[in-house]
Amino acid sequence: MQAIRSILVVINPEHSESLALKRAKLIAGVTQAHLHLLVCDKKHDHAAMLSVLKAALLADGYSVTTEQAWNESLHETIIDVQQAEGCGLVIKQHYPDSSLKKALLTPADWKLLRHCPTPVLLVKTSTPWKDRVILAAVDVGNADGEHRHLHTTIIDHGFDIASLAKAHLHVISAHPSPMLSAADPTLQLSETIEARYREQCRAFQAEFDVDDEHLHIEEGPADVLIPFMAHKLQAAVTVIGSVARTGLSGALIGNTAEVILDALESDVLVLKPQEVEDHLVELAVKH
Repeated sequence: MQAIRSILVVINPEHSESLALKRAKLIAGVTQAHLHLLVCDKKHDHAAMLSVLKAALLADGYSVTTEQAWNESLHETIIDVQQAEGCGLVIKQHYPDSSLKKALLTPADWKLLRHCPTPVLLVKTSTPWKDRVILAAVDVGNADGEHRHLHTTIIDHGFDIASLAKAHLHVISAHPSPMLSAADPTLQLSETIEARYREQCRAFQAEFDVDDEHLHIEEGPADVLIPFMAHKLQAAVTVIGSVARTGLSGALIGNTAEVILDALESDVLVLKPQEVEDHLVELAVKH
């Protein structure tokens, strides 16, 4: 987060109070990042509004540029501009879709989470971050190279947000329920699973300097437990990873990040493994 030099802020002209801009100002105020304000609209008639926003931000000491653009769809427009401007973070306000609309069409924010090569902060509330909990969700049971890198990214961003917002970082990790059909009898006993899992957690805690008070280990599906714990802790931001599935598998299964997006009451920062980011950059360049 501290290394981000430029932030793309998606402005919705229909909403006068931009929650995305509010969060961008908080982050840029600490990191000195440049703000690039984007209105995604075919009509291109928001120059006056962008001019007013830019003048106010310049007067407050921010570095800022503005743009109006449209390229076939909302998520494609955002990614095109993100690539062209070299922005290291995209901030957008999230507007939930109806269940019917979601059943028929993939929500624009899901597409943005799947295809955007950089971290995406979806803003859902106007609640201040200061003195609140930042919740980082990791899968401690997965310790392969890709997950380890993703864990590091999630925890680093969690600590960064907690630091810049003067908030407190907590970590949640969901572990699977016992499987009665498992060939390995140790996987049938919840005590054995939890003991093995806590062992992995101790190694994780030592590596990332997270004490017992700030680590929450729960049994069950992540898409249920993460929103539950975020609500319980009154988290201001939930930091999660996405494997960025695309194509048919993505449409049918959905990522945990997508499934819990509407269930979470907090802002959501979604990160991807480095390999996925690199692949998405390639796709964006070819596009």
